[in-house]
Amino acid sequence: MSKDMSLTDTEQFFEEDEIIVSKTDIKGRITYANRVFLRVAGYTEPEVLGQAHNIIRHPEMPRCVFRFLWERIAAKHEVFAYVVNRCKNGDHYWVFAHVTPTLDSSGRIIGYHSSRRVPSQSALDAIKPLYAELLAIEARHHTPREQWQASLPILVEKLESMGLTYDELIFKLCA
Repeated sequence: MSKDMSLTDTEQFFEEDEIIVSKTDIKGRITYANRVFLRVAGYTEPEVLGQAHNIIRHPEMPRCVFRFLWERIAAKHEVFAYVVNRCKNGDHYWVFAHVTPTLDSSGRIIGYHSSRRVPSQSALDAIKPLYAELLAIEARHHTPREQWQASLPILVEKLESMGLTYDELIFKLCA
């Protein structure tokens, strides 16, 4: 799939009782995708296995959120996040993601596991303006690194002004 493919304004949905699951190796290459993942994203298993998980990265997802996510899981912490993903055909879908590192018996990270559920509409109503603000900051910069370096401090500043940690914000939105 081309990273430059056009996007549609069509949102895909999955059922409240469904869970999208994927696993990756330490380089972020997909080693497992369940049927719900494949159906919602519009891929076949051979199309995704071995591919970078960012095959489903939507350009309207702030880079600083992914940077934060990767820093946390690299430090062997779990992360919860609201994420918009891109389908193969350019559609999109929102998820409430739970990402954890997979450890071997020695405690070394050997991969990552992500389970995604349907997010609440109230959580999305709260998170979308924040993401739009972060994206506007990122749009003023050229490289991915410059983008997250510019937006991450703004995210941290917003959390501090609310008196919340990132985790507290995410779980507050779940309530």
